[in-house]
Amino acid sequence: MRGIRPTKRVTALGSAGALITATLIAGAVAAPSATADAGRGQDREARGAATAAAKAAKAGIDWQDCPADWALAKPIQCGWVTVPLDYAHPNGKQIKLAVDRIGNTGTTAERQGALVYNPGGPGGSGLRFPTRVTNKNPVWANTAKAYDFVGFDPRGVGHSAPISCIDPQEFVKAPKADPVPDSEADKLAQRKLAAEYADGCAERSGEMLPQMTTPNTARDLDVIRAALGEKKLNFLGVSYGTYLGAVYGTLFPGHVRRMVVDSVVNPSRENIWYEANLGQDVAFEGRWKDWEDWVAKNDATFHLGDTQAEVQDQWLKLRATAKANPIGGVVGPAELIGFFQSAPYYDSSWVPVATVFSRYVAGDTQAIVDAAAPDLSDTAGNASAENGNAVYTAVECTDAKWPTSWKKWDRDNTLLNKDYPFMTWANAWMNLPCATWPVKQQTPVDVKTGKGLPTVLIVQSTNDAATPYEGAVELHKRFKGSRLITEKDAGSHGVTGLVNPCINTRVDTYLLTGKTDAADVTCAPHATPKP
Repeated sequence: MRGIRPTKRVTALGSAGALITATLIAGAVAAPSATADAGRGQDREARGAATAAAKAAKAGIDWQDCPADWALAKPIQCGWVTVPLDYAHPNGKQIKLAVDRIGNTGTTAERQGALVYNPGGPGGSGLRFPTRVTNKNPVWANTAKAYDFVGFDPRGVGHSAPISCIDPQEFVKAPKADPVPDSEADKLAQRKLAAEYADGCAERSGEMLPQMTTPNTARDLDVIRAALGEKKLNFLGVSYGTYLGAVYGTLFPGHVRRMVVDSVVNPSRENIWYEANLGQDVAFEGRWKDWEDWVAKNDATFHLGDTQAEVQDQWLKLRATAKANPIGGVVGPAELIGFFQSAPYYDSSWVPVATVFSRYVAGDTQAIVDAAAPDLSDTAGNASAENGNAVYTAVECTDAKWPTSWKKWDRDNTLLNKDYPFMTWANAWMNLPCATWPVKQQTPVDVKTGKGLPTVLIVQSTNDAATPYEGAVELHKRFKGSRLITEKDAGSHGVTGLVNPCINTRVDTYLLTGKTDAADVTCAPHATPKP
């Protein structure tokens, strides 16, 4: 499942996506040469990254007003950073990455450099980051005094050599099949769609696919650092952006100045990416129940039942109705999941999703159609949704080895679906293209502490659905000297953007001074949404 704010259109083959790894056990004779080859490849790529960074440092960035259709008004500026498609061939084919910035709001004396942001995905654009300054976001006001806010479109995303796997209008078309299969025939139809999607990625984006990896995006990040004229990187990564940060910190430990990772992907090789997605299915069920509990407590507003069980009954009724007769001809179970999943993702969606649900139960079916159906006239939005899903798939499928046995997928997801039905099959179909992926799948980076890595600040809520809490604990173990801030009994995905003074003041202090508490900290939850 994607680790950024889903839209109602993130419904590739069923719904939002998820995460796994298989360990390759080679024979005793073959193993050393395989390892040596991998090591040599990494050395070449490390040298290629250094070459590209040196070039970028000389070239800098030619900052200009942003193109009108990027919707980034002055004083935000935009530019390009050139990187090699393949770091093993740094002088081979080059691609351009879109970057943007806004200068620090304080004095020249207060300026500490650039803070570079990645929102997650994989497939999310960071170009909106400078708008936190232009929109006067109070949570970031202190940090903005000291830092330029810099966003970028990672390779394959948005304006940065975008990739595609399917015609965008076809991608959003509705209604799609119910992700929960009723029969072997249903499973076969979804398997066929997944294999066709993987083939489509090769047909439409073949040259990019082998290079669509997290380590390459981390190398790109280092080239951006150099192009900005920064000796060391200040980085804020959320969701998948935490895995990008973890890989960057492993490959370039001496290049990190400050790093905040928020809502953490478990970076263990065994978890990337197959197991990570299975873990999400369990966590989504828990957070979905948290939302239903809240809806029940606010029955006076929503009239959906005054217990979690009653709200769940309403959901199952809605789901069955949409399955038998798609609402408005376009909203079936897949589209419902695409819309409703934003509630377990983000507390900011609790009221809007409950309101639409409430209106539907009161007889307003149009409310659900408006919220959950695709808008075929929004060709730009549809292209963006398709691109985001293509990058998600390309990175997760290329980063790591995935099970190729359908028996394993079927067994694992059938079992999980019994107790965690909200997201399991939708997530499985979103990731299934990785089982027939047309390019070589890599071995994930072994995330660990290298020479020169400073204190990394880790922020995580206990009930996060997209990146379960164990991920933060695992990264904390691997990055020696890191500090963990836990938001207890909360679960909104992406904690640093929420108003919670216990967390906000510590993030500010770390970014402004490098200082953290002497021990890990547990904070009370942010305020629960009010209807």
